[in-house]
Amino acid sequence: MVQKTFNIYCDESTHLENDKHPYMLYGYVSIASNQIKISKEHIKGIKEKYGYTGELKWTNIHEKTYPMYKELIEYFFMTDMKFRAVIVDKSQIDDTREDYTFNDFYFRMYFQLLHHEIDLENTYNIYFDIKDTCSQKKLQKLKEILRWNASIRNFQFIRSHETPFVQLADVLMGAINYNLRIEKGDIKGNVIAKRRIVEIIRNHTPISLKQTSPKAAKKFNLFFITLK
Repeated sequence: MVQKTFNIYCDESTHLENDKHPYMLYGYVSIASNQIKISKEHIKGIKEKYGYTGELKWTNIHEKTYPMYKELIEYFFMTDMKFRAVIVDKSQIDDTREDYTFNDFYFRMYFQLLHHEIDLENTYNIYFDIKDTCSQKKLQKLKEILRWNASIRNFQFIRSHETPFVQLADVLMGAINYNLRIEKGDIKGNVIAKRRIVEIIRNHTPISLKQTSPKAAKKFNLFFITLK
């Protein structure tokens, strides 16, 4: 078997303790290194087609931007790119337990996100969206947590504007989060464009967007962590 190199672009959604959102999500988009250039160019072309100059973000989806985001999601499902996310209901986190603080969860979530999906037959470069001034300390601890896996050859923090793949992870996580909040009755207002994006994702994948995916679901995979 020929060894391949994959880039994994990670992001976080509503992961802060007091952001008033019920779910915490960590996710990534992975892509084979030899497909990066063509996918970047294709995504750039989609943006130019609709005159879109900003970053791709879930929060930027509305009626006027919907056609572009629709084409973006459909392009993702046409490619070999993969998406995975881990989700936890924040109400299950008992912050009084020493090993279950929100700070600890940052590392626990990333371990769960990456541990089972990285094999020793290929090599990986892992990129994390830089969030705060503590990023370098977090990067060092992530290296320690995942040091067992010799197939990971590079860990690096980047800024989301530097790559469309972190931005795509943000959009896909936003859709999963939005759908969960609809089910929970936590959505205020009715953003039809966002609901339509969720429906497009649902139509492209046979898995439920509300529960852990089968292990065989490689293209689009969700893992719900239960703490109670």
